[in-house]
Amino acid sequence: MRVMLAEDSTLLREGLVRLLQEEGHEVAAAVGEADALVHAVAADQPDVVVVDVRMPPTHTDEGLRAALEIRRRWPRVNVLVLSQYVEKKYATELMSGDVAGVGYLLKDRVAQVGDFLDALERVGAGGAAFDPEVVRQLLARTSQVDPLATLTPRERDVLERMAQGLTNASIAQELHVSQSAVEKHVNALFDKLRLSHTAGYSRRVLAVLRFLES
Repeated sequence: MRVMLAEDSTLLREGLVRLLQEEGHEVAAAVGEADALVHAVAADQPDVVVVDVRMPPTHTDEGLRAALEIRRRWPRVNVLVLSQYVEKKYATELMSGDVAGVGYLLKDRVAQVGDFLDALERVGAGGAAFDPEVVRQLLARTSQVDPLATLTPRERDVLERMAQGLTNASIAQELHVSQSAVEKHVNALFDKLRLSHTAGYSRRVLAVLRFLES
């Protein structure tokens, strides 16, 4: 894939460049500011951008705003956001639209090279990849919402993995159950949450995240 990076930490940025190149990806740009990333994408759209949430000059939400602008202006450019902490407001905003080709990882996950590369490839292919800790904390915000309170523990397990962007087959493998069992849990939780049935796991992630503001 052709990748562009925006990370203000020179050490992390150069480390990611080397990692991606060793994996056979092309790093089309590696910059230290969010504005520079937007300019680079405007000049030559990559397959995916990897961007830190907090970047200069204020180190608040520059990276996220750049990610949202890129998604708005160039919908075919996939976006993987990195964050030191679970930025609940930012994560919800990023995930409130179509999440096909969107990922949100904690920086600790980058240290797990296999997990990071798997998430990058999933997002680059148009899928979704959300850090399990991000999903857990966002779902915790809705613990008082009646529809979610009706889910069984197993249905909640399935829901959390749906929100990570996993397919039914991947969920079955993680939970050590059959795929048909997962499909039954999916149908049951969609009925309980009063959601329309849609194809594609990225759509299911979006449906889950509709409840995060409750």
